[in-house]
Amino acid sequence: MKTVAVIFGGRSSEYDVSLSSASGVLANINTEKYNVIRVGITRDGAFYLFEDDNALISKNEWMNGKVCPLSLDLTNGCFSAERESGIEKIKVDVVLPVIHGKYCEDGTLQGMFAVAGIPVVGCDCESSAVCMDKAVTKAIVAAETGIRQAKAVVIKQTDVKTAADLAPYRDRCEKELGYPMFVKPCRAGSSVGVAKVKTPEKFAAAVFAALREDAKVLIEEAITGSEVEVAVLEENGKYTVAHPAEIDSGSAEFYDYETKYISDASSYYLPARLSEEKMNEVRGYAEAIFKALECKGLSRVDFFHTPEGEFVFNEINTLPGFTPISMYPKMMINEGISYSELVDRLIETA
Repeated sequence: MKTVAVIFGGRSSEYDVSLSSASGVLANINTEKYNVIRVGITRDGAFYLFEDDNALISKNEWMNGKVCPLSLDLTNGCFSAERESGIEKIKVDVVLPVIHGKYCEDGTLQGMFAVAGIPVVGCDCESSAVCMDKAVTKAIVAAETGIRQAKAVVIKQTDVKTAADLAPYRDRCEKELGYPMFVKPCRAGSSVGVAKVKTPEKFAAAVFAALREDAKVLIEEAITGSEVEVAVLEENGKYTVAHPAEIDSGSAEFYDYETKYISDASSYYLPARLSEEKMNEVRGYAEAIFKALECKGLSRVDFFHTPEGEFVFNEINTLPGFTPISMYPKMMINEGISYSELVDRLIETA
């Protein structure tokens, strides 16, 4: 029986989303087929073996349950659990990381396990890092596919210390992008730190808020249109590209963190309200982008669909949400792949 380590928590601002996603995965993983160990990472980056009720994870009370300190031996691919009776070595066959944002989705955790010789579900270190950086992603997609993207300007933390330093960037953005515009951390997910800026007075505050999440900020033109998402599953070079979902953010300004995970302001259409021809078009774009960025395992590729009928690539998520309301598993379920089967196929592919 293979031993699978499901890892949750982490040091990113998406810690709470990770707990919700991990709860979904743990409720659907085949424990008759796999020996499942649960590894929690605190907000401070400490590793623990969690051996209590899964319900404590979704409540963010897992550290109050039965845990013991855990470390990883990079030389033999074993975890070491520090029990009162002594050190227990746990050999792991595959890691299923359910951590969004920095210190996992950016490839850092994948790199550590690659050194330890442990396979990881999803993209490797390189493709994870590339896809996490929205500016680098845009450059590769532009060069490899030519698929339309929003016009953008990049600001680096080293170039701006005060609001006065931002004036030239604001002028450039006003000229090239116009209002409204979106300000985003280059390397963050779940719409954390994203703001829709409608007036010059709001520009500096939005940029500095994004810089608190990352040292590089992407400012994009606002694209008018519905949001369309496509789930891609890769299994040893074979691709399952789901029929797209369409997101209606309702009364929210955009599909932000609260709309995705907390409020009930948004709704969705699955499949999206598109003709079969348009569905196949955007599915083709999603697969092309997935391949251009050398992704593995899974990713969710997001687009805007303009009133003129054109698709505009927005971003790619290499570790999309697996919460009860997340779109990636919903799209795969719509393709006839159950949540449990999806988890199983991802593990086997890794």
